[in-house]
Amino acid sequence: MAQEDGSPVTSSPLQFFPWLSPGMGSPYPTWLRELKSEERGLYLIQLLYSCAKHVASGSIENANIWLDHISQLASPDGDTMQRIAAYFNEALADRMLKAWPGLYKALNSTKITSVSEEILVKRLFCDLCPFLKVAYVVTNQAIVEAMEGEKMVHIIDLHSCEPAQWIYLIQTLNARPEGPPHLRITGIHEQKEVLDQMFHRLTEEAGNLNIPFQFNAIVSKLENLDIESLPVKTGEALAVCSVLQLHSLLAADDDLRRKSPLASKNLQKVLHMNKLTLGEWLEKDPISAYNLSPDSALSPLSSGSPKMGSFLTSLWGLSPKLMVITEQESNHNGHTLMDRIVEALNFYGALFDCLESTVPRSPMERQKVEKMLFGEEIKNIIACEGTERTERHEKLEKWILRLELAGFGRVPLSYHGMLQARRQLQGYEGFKIKEENGCLVICWHDRPLFSTSAWRFRRYE
Repeated sequence: MAQEDGSPVTSSPLQFFPWLSPGMGSPYPTWLRELKSEERGLYLIQLLYSCAKHVASGSIENANIWLDHISQLASPDGDTMQRIAAYFNEALADRMLKAWPGLYKALNSTKITSVSEEILVKRLFCDLCPFLKVAYVVTNQAIVEAMEGEKMVHIIDLHSCEPAQWIYLIQTLNARPEGPPHLRITGIHEQKEVLDQMFHRLTEEAGNLNIPFQFNAIVSKLENLDIESLPVKTGEALAVCSVLQLHSLLAADDDLRRKSPLASKNLQKVLHMNKLTLGEWLEKDPISAYNLSPDSALSPLSSGSPKMGSFLTSLWGLSPKLMVITEQESNHNGHTLMDRIVEALNFYGALFDCLESTVPRSPMERQKVEKMLFGEEIKNIIACEGTERTERHEKLEKWILRLELAGFGRVPLSYHGMLQARRQLQGYEGFKIKEENGCLVICWHDRPLFSTSAWRFRRYE
């Protein structure tokens, strides 16, 4: 039997460490578990890669052996690599179980997912690491600058569950020299009780400051949102905010991409035939670029992501004065399992490492973030396929391309916005801010983890 890459399948992971012999009386000698942290970490990485190859090739028996070996060394409360390995091991096992739908459903039939718990865990992540705090501060600063002098401001929050961001914005708008605007926030979330909490918290804050305020609740999943029906009024300045949400729309395009594998190559063919860069093509013939039917082979909006293209084009149709997007800076949307595992190990390795450096190992808050947030995302990236795989993170360069194709123009984040972002990182060791093409990239040491970019409606004459 051979693996996906053609190399022979082996049944023992001990080959990577020649001094470890399975013939010493026990497949898991005590001194194997007493390896130094660095040696054990390297060993676990080798085990995970090799186990993933067995899982990808359908070699269940061999994969089971390797999962067992990993379980002996991994631990959800150990060092960084032990913790990562525990969740990747669980994700690989979960993927194997899905080969038996009846067994998988039976084992998960009593699983309870609490929306309030999910929100709590995201808030814990925000408290433990500064990534989301930086994104909120930069987003709010961009909104304040874009809305200077506006008397009616409307914000559409594509995943409305965190009142702290908008409370800070309300307080900032209240301090404007010309006085606060009339503020409307349209909050979108699939759970009504979450929106009810947002309504009460924001209405209370606006009332305390005597700011004219209105909150519109839209109960909907993002992929089912009817953008044309959103309550946008003439005369108000519109801003759109999306924090770690847009990538989920790429799942809806998976089946179509499989049915039409040539669709994702259409845009590249168009640009190649015309020997134009994307920017040159848009400048030369913007009307043709955006008036082509989404089903057309020459339409850039059909380039592998019709659902995303349609969604962004609908947002463009609202003529927003500003749109601010925060996304994970990694590529977890690869077609092969091995591509996704390599990317995910690097990305989540950095996230686990920053928690290891900033939070003690024992607190329950840290374990909740690692299990219920990172662990579930890892499981989705590795164990799921098709429309079920929603954690399809992609890098800033791809978002720039998509947004430009949909008709948006980039708004460089201001010096003041960057300054506020750096202030948020004061007291945190190892976190860095980078400016990239007018966008913000938040890093753990030199590893980019999240990006924030600002956009505006661009009209073609």
